[in-house]
Amino acid sequence: MSHEDDDRVYYVISDLHVGGDEQLGEVEFLPELLRFLERLERTDENAELVINGDAFGLWEITSVDGTAKFDHLVETYPDLFEQLRKTGENVRITLLPGNHDHELAAYDEYVDRFADYNVIVVQDGSLTRRVGDSVVYFEHGHQQDPNNRIEDWGNPNASPLGYYYNTLVTSRAGQLSDRGRYNWLKDVQAVTPTERMPVWILSKYFYREMNPLIRYALVPFLLLFNVSAVGAVLAGLSLTGVWSAPIDLGTAFLGQFGTAGTALWFILAVNVAVTGLLLLVGIPLYFLRRDVRKTIDRFGVFETALTVDAERPYAEAAREVFSENPETALFCYGHTHRPAAHEIDGRLLVNSGTWLKRLHRRDGPIGVLPPVFYPSYQLCAVRITAAPEGVAVEYEEVQKPSPGTDELTLTERLLTLGRKPNPELPDRTVVATESTAATPEPAE
Repeated sequence: MSHEDDDRVYYVISDLHVGGDEQLGEVEFLPELLRFLERLERTDENAELVINGDAFGLWEITSVDGTAKFDHLVETYPDLFEQLRKTGENVRITLLPGNHDHELAAYDEYVDRFADYNVIVVQDGSLTRRVGDSVVYFEHGHQQDPNNRIEDWGNPNASPLGYYYNTLVTSRAGQLSDRGRYNWLKDVQAVTPTERMPVWILSKYFYREMNPLIRYALVPFLLLFNVSAVGAVLAGLSLTGVWSAPIDLGTAFLGQFGTAGTALWFILAVNVAVTGLLLLVGIPLYFLRRDVRKTIDRFGVFETALTVDAERPYAEAAREVFSENPETALFCYGHTHRPAAHEIDGRLLVNSGTWLKRLHRRDGPIGVLPPVFYPSYQLCAVRITAAPEGVAVEYEEVQKPSPGTDELTLTERLLTLGRKPNPELPDRTVVATESTAATPEPAE
């Protein structure tokens, strides 16, 4: 290309997670990805596409080993690889491995095989690019995650905790997903942070797998649980003769409505009785659980959270990079699947998000019903380019209709009525160079 590298426009995507056992192999955003690559194939910009980690879900492919996974990918996604070849003839495509596709850094054969499709595999854990007078630092982000950090980078036998979780749990979910009523288990990769996994599984069981008759019988009880808990306490006070006025007033009030009031009184009475029993059992269990947790903490069995903090470790890593190289204006990463841009000491911390489905937790408005996980897509590419006032960072949305209510049961739709998530991408931001200003400013 005729232009200097510091005049190049950079497009950044990450966390595609293409590939996996059985149901995980379905790439729901493949049409959008192909269109995005076709657009770059036709661009007249001096551009480079940086795929900032986890392009492929090699951890989740357990049916083949080593570089045989490359053949599996090409055979499974021929249109994608052919489009990579075409796009790579016009713009440079650089692939930086993440934790899920760490094997790209472990086998030199991957470098040659991907080169046949005009994709440059950088086997280091990070890379930099110059933009105007500044430098952009790229890493996938697993380096700041204690459960996915790979200390011996490039070692094919390196296996952090996250490796075992994905080969034993995530890949197994892909193998079992089609056995469910609605093939929902394949969305396991969209559940972040990992701590939400038990709650997500409980939610999907309740709203998807549970016998509808049982679910509809439980819904009134769970909706009225909070009211029933208060009623159980008041009933206890009435039975002991401490305070019976609320129960007497409630009975008299419902009695005014005849049969309907009697039916409602009966439902509340059953709920109060069951809730009272649960409270009696729950109180000692609470203290037992607290005591067990204290014992575990004393022994230091669990020293870290299951997943990385969404922001703090990356802010600390960015400050270190900015300090070591004052020319660095941007710290760009992925891994957490949350597109975001934050100012850090006059520079910018940029997360390129994910192309996987995103799940937004919506707790029940009342009662103790399981939360609903509302699905959506937030596909995007980060565009980084030199600007007169510094380095411009812009999120370009890649349109894809969200599945929304198509993947929700009637009960889930009712419980999330008027609470549909509306995630927004960060605004265009300019990081000023030392010659212009000291802090980034949102563009007009």
